[in-house]
Amino acid sequence: MKKRVTGIGGLFFKTKDPKTTKDWYKKHLGFNTDDYGCTFWWQDKDGNDCSTQWSPFAEDTKYYEPSKKDFMFNYRVENLAELLETLKQEDVTVVGEMEEYSYGKFGWILDNDGNKIELWEPVDSAFQ
Repeated sequence: MKKRVTGIGGLFFKTKDPKTTKDWYKKHLGFNTDDYGCTFWWQDKDGNDCSTQWSPFAEDTKYYEPSKKDFMFNYRVENLAELLETLKQEDVTVVGEMEEYSYGKFGWILDNDGNKIELWEPVDSAFQ
């Protein structure tokens, strides 16, 4: 079986005040925050540079819709286009269309509880 999820790409959650939350985590836990949150850098088993994103979002964000939850997980994947087709064949709900940026490809699905899951085929070198 081909790899599907290869790691956690990000943790996204809603908060009343994203700036205050980022400042708190910077002060008390040493997060190196920026406008998007904090990027944690690490290397995979082959020594490739990889990242995991931590990002607080405003309470009124529409980004997690159609999920009603206050969080969304982002998982790192390989070959997103193929994976999305496989998931469709497995009757998994795919939300929207795949999007491509210089830092990777993104797709969205709903899990069995209706949580929106973001799938990311990263281009980690774009962040360096």
